[in-house]
Amino acid sequence: MPPIIALDFPDFDQAKQFLRQFSPSEELVVKIGMELVYAEGPQLMADIEAVHPAQVFLDLKLHDIPHTVEQAAFQLGRLGAAMTTVHAAGGSAMIQVAKRGLLAGAREAGKTAPKLLAVTQLTSTSQEMLNNELQIPGTPAESVVHLAKLAAAAGADGVIASPLEASLIRAAVGDDFLIVTPGIRPAGAAIGDQKRVTTPGDAKRLGSSAIVVGRPITQSADPVAAYHAIAKEWSEA
Repeated sequence: MPPIIALDFPDFDQAKQFLRQFSPSEELVVKIGMELVYAEGPQLMADIEAVHPAQVFLDLKLHDIPHTVEQAAFQLGRLGAAMTTVHAAGGSAMIQVAKRGLLAGAREAGKTAPKLLAVTQLTSTSQEMLNNELQIPGTPAESVVHLAKLAAAAGADGVIASPLEASLIRAAVGDDFLIVTPGIRPAGAAIGDQKRVTTPGDAKRLGSSAIVVGRPITQSADPVAAYHAIAKEWSEA
């Protein structure tokens, strides 16, 4: 899978201007999250398809009681996304019904169901935050591996985690599990609010299935060139 571009824009007009810089024939995977979806609504999926035939990773991180998550997942399953997310911290019952809702919604709409990815620990979570604020003992890596094993047992297709934990996850859950990793920064790039980061090449070597990159591409003076440089490093690692 090529690097996933995080379309972290406040409105569709800016996202559209960004996407139009790429050839329609270029295979792209783009992530749309809460900022853009809350601004534009579900119509955003069709709007993106009209600009570029990219695969869409719909990153809304569902986290609620199982019934609510199942109903929400049903609606997401109808939209035609390639992937979507829940928080693994919602527990196994919630993950199981999220998968069920996605499958049912996609079946009703005649679409392929999105892959279900469970968010483990955010890449902005530090050791101090994990232990002192969240009152979760141990290291971020230990928490991530525990949640990855829980997600796999509950039927998720993969997880979202820092690339620093990818090799540990791979050892715990096997080769057929997707490990999608944000927190990617090219060498020398500012890390912003991320805490646990690597370069694209290191992420590949550590076992990531796919990487998510936002600001180093979208805020670059030449986004297309920045994307191709990251894609080249990823593919050659």
